[in-house]
Amino acid sequence: MSRRRNRPKRRQQTNPYLDIPFQSEIRNAWPPYQIATPDQIEQIHNASMQILENTGIRFLDDEAIALWEAAGAKVDHKTQHVWLDRGLITELVAQAPSSFTFRARNPVRNRFIGENAINFFSAAGTVFAHDLKRGRRPGLLADWINIAKLIQMTNVIHFGPLQVVVQHDVPVYKKHLVQHFQGTILSDKPLMGVSHGRIIPTDVLEMTKILFGPDLQPELGPVTGGIINANSPLVYDDRMLGGMITFARAGQFLVITPFILAGAMSPVTMAAAIAQQNAEALAGIAFLQLVRPGTPAIYGGFTTNVDMRSGAPAFGTPEGAWAFFIGAQLARHYGLPYRGSGSLNTANLPDGQAMSESLWSLWPCVLAHANLVHHAAGWLESGLVFSLEKFIMDVENLAMIQHMLHGPEWSEDAFGLSAIDEVGPAGHHFGTAHTQARYQTAFYPNFLHDRRNFGTWQEAGGKDAAQRAHKIWQSVLKAYERPPIDPAIETALQEFVTRRAKELENVALYD
Repeated sequence: MSRRRNRPKRRQQTNPYLDIPFQSEIRNAWPPYQIATPDQIEQIHNASMQILENTGIRFLDDEAIALWEAAGAKVDHKTQHVWLDRGLITELVAQAPSSFTFRARNPVRNRFIGENAINFFSAAGTVFAHDLKRGRRPGLLADWINIAKLIQMTNVIHFGPLQVVVQHDVPVYKKHLVQHFQGTILSDKPLMGVSHGRIIPTDVLEMTKILFGPDLQPELGPVTGGIINANSPLVYDDRMLGGMITFARAGQFLVITPFILAGAMSPVTMAAAIAQQNAEALAGIAFLQLVRPGTPAIYGGFTTNVDMRSGAPAFGTPEGAWAFFIGAQLARHYGLPYRGSGSLNTANLPDGQAMSESLWSLWPCVLAHANLVHHAAGWLESGLVFSLEKFIMDVENLAMIQHMLHGPEWSEDAFGLSAIDEVGPAGHHFGTAHTQARYQTAFYPNFLHDRRNFGTWQEAGGKDAAQRAHKIWQSVLKAYERPPIDPAIETALQEFVTRRAKELENVALYD
């Protein structure tokens, strides 16, 4: 029998990035990785309860203090200090749902949050934009729009653009209006809002009502939400509390995320840092239930260590990985969805350090069963920078993880016994019918990683991963198509933005 086989022809593609499949739901069917024993989880719980009962926590808002007092907590109005009984905390946290559906203006884009579902969110909250051609620069509205378009065209990023980069050319009083309007028309994915103070979240809700109707129907699932960071150690400031109260009253979800650097905002040991994270997160989630019982809440974890040689945050560390693993265990312990962060790094360029540290953040989130992986693509320089090349490099990893979680095929045909019998010992399978029928879809189709040998790679220009990513994001932007939206809704949104911008021009947004 002849052993000669014809190699399969390479599939012709114009932009394989756009072939990343969209999955309405990604599930991690394998058991979550756990590094703390049940006894250790109970130790953390008890330490957290002692913090809330003995040390207490400050809520810097008179309405918040009044709500706690009415619930039976011990409060000091002058210092806005609250001491929380473990029974009260446990009772309130139990009212938060274990899962919910985050609704998009395009129902196909709805995302389930909870159980073993995983969702990826781009980097957000950055100050600078970066790409290989223009370098590091203060973010502008044009940068924000380009990133929003990339997010819309990236099927493995599941939420629309949030505060992806500060728009330094937009006045402060209308940043949230411009951002939410642009996010609504440029993307049809679920869209979170800015949750700072009371004025900004109220405007976000009014714009959301134009899109979804005046009732919002929170019983069907939230249509917007916000990120809440405790001011560690053990403080919720008035800006965060205003957003929590405003969004919770409307039945919209909040991601309660203490940001703790062990050695700076907590004791230096990770046990102490995680116990403090747990105390702060539970206090915030419990408070939401005071405002509106049943408010959807995500237990957020953003705990890592300080670099003791420089005093700077250290991301992508083993200690940060511990915090992600244990944070997910704690969230499950309380019956809550969990938020992790996926591409954290301290690198100054989209290089090997950036990708290595990012994977030290991303993989713990995936293995621990995080339901929302924030900052999953584009994060650079400890979160100061949104890098367009890094975004593309991270998306390659996210797409591979999505493919990996799907698992291998186990059908009778997948075992290929007839092909094994046909080729026999010492042959090859390039030309078998089994290979010919499957080669185009058999393996993950990388769009960024270059697996050619050195000579072929060099002849093609010898470009590294960041240089290849630079070309890819430009091609994706050229392919962008704005998702359809009812012209009457777009007009109503624009009119609201114009009117509110005039009203807010001389208003202090956080009073």
